[in-house]
Amino acid sequence: QVQLVESGGGLVQAGDRLRLSCAASGRTIKTDSMAWFRQAPGKEREFVVFSIWNGGNTYNIRSREGRFTISRDNAKNTIYLQTNSLKPDDAAVYYCAATPRRDGVDFRQSTSYDYWGQGTQVTVSS
Repeated sequence: QVQLVESGGGLVQAGDRLRLSCAASGRTIKTDSMAWFRQAPGKEREFVVFSIWNGGNTYNIRSREGRFTISRDNAKNTIYLQTNSLKPDDAAVYYCAATPRRDGVDFRQSTSYDYWGQGTQVTVSS
């Protein structure tokens, strides 16, 4: 079992940046694939970025706009989401997720992940 705890959310102004953290406990997540999702009020949970473990290397995939970047600190058993140039549309609860699965997995789908944190709120004022 893995427990995930997010932190680092808050209220910021448009154009600001935040670094969100997701600390894992219970076992190492070094060989898990990890992701960040977000969910705004009244909307479905949305994929943001992921970091894939393929058995030998880790691949960190940036968001399409390039404003969000995922990273890992295996020594701290923690992943991060660096958010830049935040917009009001980025306001949401941000969740981290983990899965030890590798084969036949669509890492952009929330259903592919086995473990979730409770989320951290990001609010962006215009």
